[in-house]
Amino acid sequence: MDLGRLQFALTAFLHFSFVVVTLGLAPFLAYLNSRAVFTRKPALRPVFDRMTRFWGQVYVINYALGIVTGLVMEFQFGLSWTGLSRLTGDVFGTTLAMETIVAFFVESTFLGVWIFGWHLLPRWAHLLSFYVVTATAYASAYWIMVTNGFLQNPVGFAKRDDGTMYLTDLSALLTNEGALPALYHLAAASLGVGGFLVAGASAWHFLRGTDDPEVFRRSLHGGVALGLGGVWLAVLNGFTQLSFIGDQEGKSAAVHGDAEALAAYQAEMTELLGPGDWAPPEWLSTAFMTMQMAGYLAWTIAFVAACFFFRRRIEQNRTMLRILLWTIPLPFVAVLCGWLIREMGRQPWAVYGEVAVKDALSDISAGSMLLSLIAFVSVFAVLAVIDWVLIARTVRRGTSRMFLGLTLGDNPEGNGPTGGDGSRAERDEQGRRTASDTDAGTLSPLPPL
Repeated sequence: MDLGRLQFALTAFLHFSFVVVTLGLAPFLAYLNSRAVFTRKPALRPVFDRMTRFWGQVYVINYALGIVTGLVMEFQFGLSWTGLSRLTGDVFGTTLAMETIVAFFVESTFLGVWIFGWHLLPRWAHLLSFYVVTATAYASAYWIMVTNGFLQNPVGFAKRDDGTMYLTDLSALLTNEGALPALYHLAAASLGVGGFLVAGASAWHFLRGTDDPEVFRRSLHGGVALGLGGVWLAVLNGFTQLSFIGDQEGKSAAVHGDAEALAAYQAEMTELLGPGDWAPPEWLSTAFMTMQMAGYLAWTIAFVAACFFFRRRIEQNRTMLRILLWTIPLPFVAVLCGWLIREMGRQPWAVYGEVAVKDALSDISAGSMLLSLIAFVSVFAVLAVIDWVLIARTVRRGTSRMFLGLTLGDNPEGNGPTGGDGSRAERDEQGRRTASDTDAGTLSPLPPL
């Protein structure tokens, strides 16, 4: 049982780090793409186009590798948690299926349209495809939180004689108080993660001396604003989570570090489930304190950074730039501590008050569980390292070497920040000049295709 819990905790922990980046960057990219399409200042259109392409690369890398970790997460229900699937699959299997349809079919399809439709689709249609991507990303998060909300606060079900659950009230399941407030909190925290990632990466470019200051100045300001707003909303929504924590005795006792209440809860669970270590871990109070401190500190840093917006002082203040660079992990720490509290505090229940963790496990040996633990965690760790290495390399290259949105005349090795960002008329003119040169024999003697 301990191996099974550790396996799910570590894989969920790593997968979740991909999810929050995706949710945090998607609205920011939608905004940049909208400015690139609808801005009334022609001089700004290439700037926003480069910003969209640059941060879109980070999004695509993170999304592609995150998809793989999401697949493994669902495999675990059939490998390690068949008891949970058998007893409750008729309820939360519906919401998991909806998440799969939304994420893997709709979101992935339209992301492909956005990636490969650059300069081929009308600009408004290309933009619309990413709005669909953003909407389905949050729809996917909704279905996942509805599924998790049922595990936290089971509603809308009845039990058969054999103990299996079946759905009786879809409305109660979809509006579960264990899901919707947590979704708002998660969405806001993800915006904070995305904002600080953008701000920190932009700060790095100013510290090293960027060759595209306009792109990274606007990115820096946008990232700080997004991080400030996201963290502040997460703090406000976090207070609603405290009332929900109070409904779970063991979680409440662990979060508040109440040793006496934890001992009473352990005695109650021992009487109900038999001998065992059933109380949530005491270190959840440390995780709760760390989450709060990280959130407040991130908000303070973003607020101070925003005060430097005037007269472009933030780009010139190397101390502030270094602080923003080193603050990138801070929102991740807050988000992951919150997830640990939500999941570990549910001990000893897989479905709170209904299905114990020991009954949710598959009937397999400890050796088999250990083997799958090593395999899954190793794969996830490798994917996480690859993700961050690729993102770091992409960020370091800047806007002069971008792969997203390349056109026929672009040089992917980089000829400055303007490649591939001209207007449609400029590209057509370039094509006419190329055709003219070809006809005059100044290029290759090969016949035209």
